[in-house]
Amino acid sequence: MTISLKVNKRAVPAKERNQRRLAGVVPAELYGKDKANQHLEVDAVAFEKVYKKAGQSTLIDLMVNDDRPTKVLIYDVQQHPVTSRFTHVDFYQIDMDKTFIFTVPVEYIGESKAVKELEGTLVKDLDAVEISCLPNDLVSHIEVDISVLQTFDDTIRVKDLKVPPNITVKSDPDMMVASVMRHYVEEAPKAETLPEGVAEGTETKEAGAADEDKAADKSEGSAKDKK
Repeated sequence: MTISLKVNKRAVPAKERNQRRLAGVVPAELYGKDKANQHLEVDAVAFEKVYKKAGQSTLIDLMVNDDRPTKVLIYDVQQHPVTSRFTHVDFYQIDMDKTFIFTVPVEYIGESKAVKELEGTLVKDLDAVEISCLPNDLVSHIEVDISVLQTFDDTIRVKDLKVPPNITVKSDPDMMVASVMRHYVEEAPKAETLPEGVAEGTETKEAGAADEDKAADKSEGSAKDKK
């Protein structure tokens, strides 16, 4: 599926950019190695639709002022911290004959036996991986099949990922991707155990005898004072 986006060249002075943003137009830049930068602008609604489909890991056909499409990636976006509206976009023009390193997201699929039957908790350690390939071989994501996680000892590492033969994974092969953590139930604190034969709320014989001795000493002392 080809994703296309139409943009226009921008010649608006910097002081008027905010007015253009309020009118639903986002300033943008198109650049690439050994290529002159182009100042562009794009309709905010049209860009948002394309961004939801392509993200930053899918090639799109960028048409500048109805010229022939140029293969680009959405390289960077800036958004307003409160409204989340796009405030600036960077496009990177791709040389289709050169190998590039791309960062693509991972997508978890399947069902883990350790989660479903053993009531473990799935731990996702990775959101994206770096791959190397020609632009035409670029994939939008890498699938992670968690059905191999059948016990708490099973793990998925980068070296276990299944990728097409024309793609090389550049991330650390021993990096953890997913595992299942055992669910521990915290035990309630144990109640204090009283000596055998002593009911709760009563005193031991030794404690009672000590209190009687104290009372006797007090009475004897009072009698001597009276004398």
